[in-house]
Amino acid sequence: MTTIKDLNPQSTAFVFPGQGSQAVGMGRDLAEAFPTAGAVFREADSLLGFSLSDVMWNGPGEILNDTVNTQPALFVHSMAAWTVFEEVFSGFRPTVLAGHSLGELSALTAGGALPFRTALKLVRRRGELMKKAGERNPGGMAAVLNIDIQTLEAVCKAASTPDEIVQVANDNSPGQIVISGAISAVSRAMEGAKAAGAKRAIPLAVSIAAHSTLMAVIQDEWNQAVDEAGLRDSTMPLIGNVEAVLISDAGDLSKDIQRQMQSRVRWTETVLAAARMGIDTFVEAGAGTVLVGLVKRIAPDAEGIPMGTAADIEALKG
Repeated sequence: MTTIKDLNPQSTAFVFPGQGSQAVGMGRDLAEAFPTAGAVFREADSLLGFSLSDVMWNGPGEILNDTVNTQPALFVHSMAAWTVFEEVFSGFRPTVLAGHSLGELSALTAGGALPFRTALKLVRRRGELMKKAGERNPGGMAAVLNIDIQTLEAVCKAASTPDEIVQVANDNSPGQIVISGAISAVSRAMEGAKAAGAKRAIPLAVSIAAHSTLMAVIQDEWNQAVDEAGLRDSTMPLIGNVEAVLISDAGDLSKDIQRQMQSRVRWTETVLAAARMGIDTFVEAGAGTVLVGLVKRIAPDAEGIPMGTAADIEALKG
C-alpha cells in the first residue's frame, strides 16, 4: 500500500473531481475524524446560510443532485480533504494541480488563487447560473463509449444544424466521451455514433447542456462573477481544462474558467500532459474515485490514490 513516504512531490499531481462524484454521506467521516475538516463544513454552512453539510450527509439525493447544491458540496468536500492533507502531511506540495470541470475551482483554491469564502460564493453562483441556463435553454448530454474522439467530433458536426448544436463536452478518457447540446442534436449524434461503431450511447439524467454553446445565455453573468472574484496567481501551476496547458497567472486562470463554461473539458489531454512532465501519481482530493479510474485508462502505468475519506488519510499515513 502506498504511503506518504512513497510519494515524491516532484512526480505527484493532485486532482479534484466534478459533478457525478457526489453521493449522500460524502465527507461525513472526514469531518468526524478530523476537527479541521469539520471546521471547513461548518464555515461553508455559515457562509451559505443553510446546512449544506446536512444535505451532503443525509440527503435526500434529489436535493444533493440539484446542481446549485452539487457544485458547492463537491467543492467543500475537496477543500476539507485538502485542508486535512495539509495539516497531516505538512510541507508536501504536489508539482501540479488539475480539476475536472467544477473541480478546477477546487484546484484554484488549493493553489491559493482564491480564498475559500470567495471560491465558495463563486461555486454557488456557477451552479445557479448553469441551472438558469438549463431552464432558459434546455439541453441534454450523453456518454458515448468505445469510439475515438475524431470520429465522434465528425458525428457531432454532422448531427448539428445552425439552430441545434451538439459538441464534445468531456473528453474523459479513451473510450469514454460525453457529448452535450440541443436535445434533438444529441439524439441524432447518439444514433450517428452507434452507426459509426460506438459500443453504447447513454443519455445522462440532466437537463443542462454543460460545456456547450447552450451555456452562452449566462456567459456574460459568469464572466462578471469571475472578474469580481479577483483571482490571484496560483502558488502551484494548474493544467487548465480548456487547452490542457500549464497556467498559474491570475489572468490566464480567470480566462480558463470563464471559457470552460462553453468549452470541452480536455481531461485525457490533461493527464497526458502531466505524464509528460514526469507525473506518475495522481491523488484525487474529494468525493469518490471517478478521476482515479479515468487516470488508469489514460496512463495505465500511473498510480491513482483516493483521498476523500478518513480511511484514505489513515492509509496514506502508513
